[in-house]
Amino acid sequence: MAHLGLVALVVRDYDEAIDFYTRALGFELREDTPRADGGRWVVVAPRGSSETALLLARAGNLAQVDRVGDQTGGRVGLFLTTDDFDGDYKRMVAAGVVFEEEPRYEPYGAVVVFQDLYGNRWDLIEPHK
Repeated sequence: MAHLGLVALVVRDYDEAIDFYTRALGFELREDTPRADGGRWVVVAPRGSSETALLLARAGNLAQVDRVGDQTGGRVGLFLTTDDFDGDYKRMVAAGVVFEEEPRYEPYGAVVVFQDLYGNRWDLIEPHK
């Protein structure tokens, strides 16, 4: 059976992106391998996850630079699922993550919209079990 392994996220700088995702979101750095073209293969993922991870891809041309922080046209495009909503929310607030709203408790679970360091919009969500 197939699964979604990586999602590419265009970033301005590898090191600032690694810092944000590992420090502020608590992800782990899974790979940081130099490439022959001067780029790097950088993969981060939530600690303990076994499926999908983010490939942090440095913008390589003006069209890509223009899309850093707005890869989905302003829509929430990434969803970070947790089993400790309150704990993760508090930890992320303390780390300086920008939240656009107060947490909401919807029929499908607890959710709050936040931005990554570039302005990409994410949901932190704990689905009802």
